[in-house]
Amino acid sequence: MISSHYFNQISSQLFVSKEQQAAHTQQLTNDAFSEKWLAYDNEDIREQEKLFDFQKNWFLSLYGFSSFDELQARLADCDVIVDAGCGLGYKAAWLAELAPHATIIAIDFSNAVEVAHKNYASIYPNIIFVKGDISETYLSEASCDIVICDQVIMHTQDPTKTLKELARITKLTGEVFCYWYRKKAMPRELLDEHFRSYATGLSHDELWQLSDEVLQLGKMLSELKVKAHFPDLPTLGIKGGDMDLQRFIYWNFIKCFWNEELGYQTSLSTNFDWYSPANARRFSKQDVYAELEAASLKASYFHEEEACYAGRFSRKS
Repeated sequence: MISSHYFNQISSQLFVSKEQQAAHTQQLTNDAFSEKWLAYDNEDIREQEKLFDFQKNWFLSLYGFSSFDELQARLADCDVIVDAGCGLGYKAAWLAELAPHATIIAIDFSNAVEVAHKNYASIYPNIIFVKGDISETYLSEASCDIVICDQVIMHTQDPTKTLKELARITKLTGEVFCYWYRKKAMPRELLDEHFRSYATGLSHDELWQLSDEVLQLGKMLSELKVKAHFPDLPTLGIKGGDMDLQRFIYWNFIKCFWNEELGYQTSLSTNFDWYSPANARRFSKQDVYAELEAASLKASYFHEEEACYAGRFSRKS
């Protein structure tokens, strides 16, 4: 029979092991984004500008604004805006332009925040750059008018904890802007999980090679210019309809991103962004609403599309 003292020792060791594993997984994710953003920062500035413009316009759609003017009007009364997971900082810089009266707190766990500081700190004195964990910000409760977590929360070790933290620091009159990856068809989900498990054992060079290989597949399929009416396969979660062959395979079977307009480096980085992070959870609509409930948030605006769920959320009083 195991003594309670010995059992407690074993339990303690197991608990530490789980903590260490979680920290290791998050560090792998942070390293992946450091690698991605540092590599992307050294590439063609014209490609970066195209991506940043695309992201700004998509941001309006994701969070329910009809124009840049409408977004600027929403920011007009804000004193503190948080960009949680700021990456290279282009969104923080955009917010600083739209709301020059506000303090922008740009936080990221990866080394990208150092690049962001180098690129923007001298241009926008109203941005504070912080290298830190967005699931534990140390900001005061109800101190921020708007907290933006755009395309980030699924890369945190504990998305539920992270969303609770973002809600905690948001004023009762404020809003959290958040984005979640959407679950895809069963074949795509199974392959994504296999790739993610496999990719944790690859070097960054091997991950870039993998990203290029799937890019080339996407490019080849796109150049075929084959369109067809594909059947729905509801048991597998496959949504059919009239679409390009590349998009049918992309949404239902394998992430093979290619966008000629955005360019090679952005397409390569997008694939790397998918396969390299150890943490990259996907959510059903039910999952998202469960996360919101756990964080005591309610929807002011809710958006859904093939890639994601997103919206603006306020604290329940």
